Amino acid sequence: MQIARVAIGSALALGALALTAPTAAADDSGIRIGPGHASPGSTVTVSTTACGPDVTYGKGESEVGGQFHLFEGDRAGVLVGTFEVPEDAAPGASKVTVKCPPRIQMTDTVEITRRPSGPVAAGLGGAADTDGSRIALGGLLVAGAAVGGAVKARRRLRLGQR
Repeated sequence: MQIARVAIGSALALGALALTAPTAAADDSGIRIGPGHASPGSTVTVSTTACGPDVTYGKGESEVGGQFHLFEGDRAGVLVGTFEVPEDAAPGASKVTVKCPPRIQMTDTVEITRRPSGPVAAGLGGAADTDGSRIALGGLLVAGAAVGGAVKARRRLRLGQR
C-alpha cells in the first residue's frame, strides 16, 4: 500500500511537470516569429536558421508590416529582422515571407490581435503561456500533490510514526 501511494504521488508530480513544460511544436516553416500574436503598434521579430551558416543577409516581407531586412544575429547562421505592426492593422492572420540566397523562400503567419481594452484577466499562466488551461491544470496538480504530502505527514506525526 505504501508503494502505491508513493507511485501515485510521483505520477502526479511528473504529470504536473509535463503539463507546465513548454511544448516543442514542429516548426516546418523554418521561420520563428515572436510574438506569434501581435497587436497594432507592437514590434514583431522574425528569425531563421534555414538559410545556412554562411548566409548573413536576407529579405522579409509581411502583408501587414511591409518589407524588412534580416541580418546576422548573435550566433552564426541565425538571421534576425523586425517589423512594426501598423496602428490601423485589422485583426487576423498575416503572411510573413523570408527570402535568402540562393533560392530559399519560407512563409509563415503572424496573428494580429486587438489590443486588450480594460483590465487584463489574471491567472496561473505565465508570460509564455500559450494554452492557459495547461498551466492552470499543472498548477492544480502541484497544489494537490503538496496537500496530499501535508496530509500524509500530519497522519504520521499523529500516529507517532516516522
